[in-house]
Amino acid sequence: MGEQDGGAMKPHIIVCGLGQTGYRVFSLLKRQGAAVVGVSDVPLAHEDPTQLIIGELRSPETLTLAGIQTAHTLVLTNNDDALNLAILTQARMMNPRIRIVNRLFNQTLGKRLDSTLPDHVSLSVSALAAPIFSFAALGNQAIGQLRLFEQTWPIQEVVIGVDHPWLGIPLSALWDDSQRMLIYYLPANSEMDLVTAVDQGQVLEVGDHLIVGQKPQRRQKRRSLWRKASKLITNLRQYQRYIQQVVWVMLFLLLMIVTATFTYVWINQKISLVDALYFSVGMITGAGGKEEVAEKAPDIIKIFTAVMMIAGAGVIGICYALLNDFILGSRFKQFLDAAKLPNRHHIILCGLGGVGMAIIEELLHQGHEIVAIEKDGDNRFLHTARSLGVPVIVEDARLETTLTAANLSKAAAILVVTSDDTVNLEIALTAKAIAPKLPVVLRCKDAQFSQSLQEIFGFETVLCPAELATYSFAAAALGGKILGNGMTDDLLWVALATLITPNHPFCGKLVKVSAQQADFVPLYLERTGMTIHSWQLLETPLTSGDVLYLTMPATGLDQLWRVPSVTPDPLDSFLV
Repeated sequence: MGEQDGGAMKPHIIVCGLGQTGYRVFSLLKRQGAAVVGVSDVPLAHEDPTQLIIGELRSPETLTLAGIQTAHTLVLTNNDDALNLAILTQARMMNPRIRIVNRLFNQTLGKRLDSTLPDHVSLSVSALAAPIFSFAALGNQAIGQLRLFEQTWPIQEVVIGVDHPWLGIPLSALWDDSQRMLIYYLPANSEMDLVTAVDQGQVLEVGDHLIVGQKPQRRQKRRSLWRKASKLITNLRQYQRYIQQVVWVMLFLLLMIVTATFTYVWINQKISLVDALYFSVGMITGAGGKEEVAEKAPDIIKIFTAVMMIAGAGVIGICYALLNDFILGSRFKQFLDAAKLPNRHHIILCGLGGVGMAIIEELLHQGHEIVAIEKDGDNRFLHTARSLGVPVIVEDARLETTLTAANLSKAAAILVVTSDDTVNLEIALTAKAIAPKLPVVLRCKDAQFSQSLQEIFGFETVLCPAELATYSFAAAALGGKILGNGMTDDLLWVALATLITPNHPFCGKLVKVSAQQADFVPLYLERTGMTIHSWQLLETPLTSGDVLYLTMPATGLDQLWRVPSVTPDPLDSFLV
């Protein structure tokens, strides 16, 4: 089922589950020249039958037809964790050495499986898409992401125009900048690779394309006591209608007590004001005390006392109910959240689903203030978001009052990421009506529909999580320790770490020479606890035991498969 190329067998990849994400991964791997077979439980038109198996996904017969015994990698892309686990166990029984790339919604389970099972890589669509959404909210039109030095770097495509500040600058000047990583170079008027261009002092010309990773800058939070106090006072207005109900009931209760107290003193001037007050409070609240105040009073006062008892029971009941609802129910939590609301420069996120929570964690890691809006008061992520210190407004984000309460007009951006495309569109249009210049980042399930939305309504960014995750699944399927990936001009590039072994095709060569021959870009090299980068990296010879971090087109990964036939596994040279 594999292809012979340069004397080495390309790894055979099986994509199991050709839903929205799975079919994208399957198609992308075919376009990148991988030896791939798709497994689907429903027939698919316009597909090569030699690359497609139809049958029950977990069936041993179906997996056998797909070539599971000789396959190198199995990619599980179903949106059902239980089904993916069932296929995983069946596949490992039939081929214990097969590498598994597993789509899991439960990220905690995924981490457990990664640490327990050898050659198991778990991926989550929400976790993969979250950095791109967060970068978009901050104004970075990222085409991918790169995980380096415990940080997620946004990857951008830079097109050199006549007014671009980099026009005429040598690439060597950008190579030595620690705040960015040069990923790939597509010159307009030549076929020169990036390393050669850097080495020869090539200057940037109009029409050149650069793929660049920018080091993220962590934003420092403002910690002012006066600012916090002013927010508390300002945001009290949002819940004044709930507070007013309690205040009015308390005032009416106090009026009843004052009226009863002065009535008893006026009828019997021998009763002290304190005794009358004590009896009035006990009588209205039902606690009792000083009953002799009413026992010797005229009948009309006894009737008055009975009426006040009945009215007091009702007022006390209403007061307790309001207090319980405010303090023990959700009102008090909403009040506390309102007191935490930022006044300006914050990011509003609508929709606390898997994607929304992943975005929150990414933005918090970068030091940004967030306000979340979620309609469902029973949402399973409410407690998690609040435990992270994120204020949550439990209201419908489609309403202007809700967005206004979140200080939309002074926000830095709004992310609309609910699971309903129609709701997302309505929220985005409402936000634009309130703040026309506010950047809006929209989630859309359909990639084609997302492009239409962006063009017609003029939203800054409309992203499809399934499309964003496709490239990561495809890159992981091709093997190695994947650090990042991106897509530009139909070219999938991957960032990976590879362990240099004695049989590795790069072993014994200078990094510069290997890069020029294989068309990859070296990022840095790890050798016995130290890191080598910049100009020193290019002149370093690769030796056994080195770990080289690089980026290259997915179509060129077969050069890493061309190892001598004595190597037992064609991808053993990858760091996994």
